[in-house]
Amino acid sequence: MARFETAVVGGGLAGFIAALAMGRAGRSVALIAPETEKTDRRTTALMDQSVRFMERLGLWDRVSPDAAALSTMQIIDGTARLIRAPVARFRSSDIGVAAFGYNFVNSSLLGALLDAVVAEPNITLFPSTVENVALSPDGVTLSLSDGVTVEADFVIGADGRKSRMREAAGVGIRTWAYPQTAVVLNFAHTLPHNNTSTEFHTETGPFTQVPLPGNRSSLVWVVRPEEAERLLALSPEDLGERIETRMQSMLGKVTVEDGAQAWPLSSLVADRFGKGRVALIGEAAHAFPPIGAQGLNLSLRDIITLTEILGTVRERPVPADAGDRFDRRRRMDVLSRTYSVDLLNRSLLSEFLPVQMVRAAGLHLISGLAPLRNMLMREGVEPGRGLRALPQMLKDAVSRR
Repeated sequence: MARFETAVVGGGLAGFIAALAMGRAGRSVALIAPETEKTDRRTTALMDQSVRFMERLGLWDRVSPDAAALSTMQIIDGTARLIRAPVARFRSSDIGVAAFGYNFVNSSLLGALLDAVVAEPNITLFPSTVENVALSPDGVTLSLSDGVTVEADFVIGADGRKSRMREAAGVGIRTWAYPQTAVVLNFAHTLPHNNTSTEFHTETGPFTQVPLPGNRSSLVWVVRPEEAERLLALSPEDLGERIETRMQSMLGKVTVEDGAQAWPLSSLVADRFGKGRVALIGEAAHAFPPIGAQGLNLSLRDIITLTEILGTVRERPVPADAGDRFDRRRRMDVLSRTYSVDLLNRSLLSEFLPVQMVRAAGLHLISGLAPLRNMLMREGVEPGRGLRALPQMLKDAVSRR
């Protein structure tokens, strides 16, 4: 039986980063992460706050060579509805940062993180799954599928939507599905993207192009499930033509790369995000549609909070109520992001004219009011950053008159 201060259950992006954060804070870490043969061809955009956290962990130099900067983000109303919103453009230079964030292919990012995990002396990797969990006020005992038993003072559940750790902690969830499927792929194009990400709002959901290194981009195309099946059945050439037409040829000729995938869309939020000696992060705690590059960035804010709770007391035993502290600190951020994304997604699907009017009016305000636009950009890269800067932005706007 092996004893650790922290155990991380789950081998995705959130699990690997959580293990590295705990290890580099001086904690002994058991990372329980089964090997997988499935390749995740999705991409992830790390926003500015997340990038700075990766820098503090010493991970940025490992992952940055495979990243593309997001310097401009634009929203285009691609619907054929009576009321349409204007184009809204957001430039990172307007809020004093070189880029809002950087986009990675998930498989590349996972590979770099795995190399870092293997090299980290404070992490012991167990390529197994959890079969049984015993919780007590003094710690957690994990029985693994290979017969090994791991004891830990604290467990971080990063084991996805069907979380074994969430179930063991007795935490319920709320889930809801959408009549949408995300078609995910990467493609090459003949014109440069100039580090610009474009999100077309359509009647079935967002069609979002995000830059990759070189003349390549990733795409998340949200459509009805039956349309997703038709798109995936097309030849790469026909699918490329469909994408080029949808993008109004703004990136020239499109060449679709192998490996297009479909992901049904749904949302999940846990009733609690921590309890006693357990914390839940990533999709074990929250999941929602791929709108606004919020998913992994929300998970990294989970991990930042855990490092603040656990890292500052590494000279002492892990407190028995660390999970409860984590729950209190993460609740507002997680719930506000989850339901904001849900509301925006539903507004795209709604045929109700007043809803369309409100969405269009909101984008009009954002486009026309620089202080509001800049506040929203700052909030997008780091919660609270925009609100803290708002008084000075308003003062500057008045002084220019």
